[in-house]
Amino acid sequence: QVQLVESGGGLVQAGGSLRLSCAASGIIFGLHALGWYRQAPGKQRELVALITSGDSTNYADAVKGRFTISRDNAKNTVYLQMNSLKPEDTAVYYCNAKWIMEYWGKGTQVTVSS
Repeated sequence: QVQLVESGGGLVQAGGSLRLSCAASGIIFGLHALGWYRQAPGKQRELVALITSGDSTNYADAVKGRFTISRDNAKNTVYLQMNSLKPEDTAVYYCNAKWIMEYWGKGTQVTVSS
């Protein structure tokens, strides 16, 4: 059974930092592209950051220079380091794994207060 379990969300003041983690099980982790998406209330889910199986990364313009995605294949875990957080970063953050099939975690809430 495939599971993606996010952790690390919470409440932080603007300018602060959080690190999200997503632990995967039931997949060949190293073959999957991994992504972090977010969905704010009333908005569509959007891609935040992506890291391929070859460690290439891609970021949404809104987070470039502030967020860093990384992966540890030995721990089957993908991370999202979020610095200089803004109130507009408030959303539920979801982990995604994609290769032949696509999987989603249940999400973790990030709230940035002004």
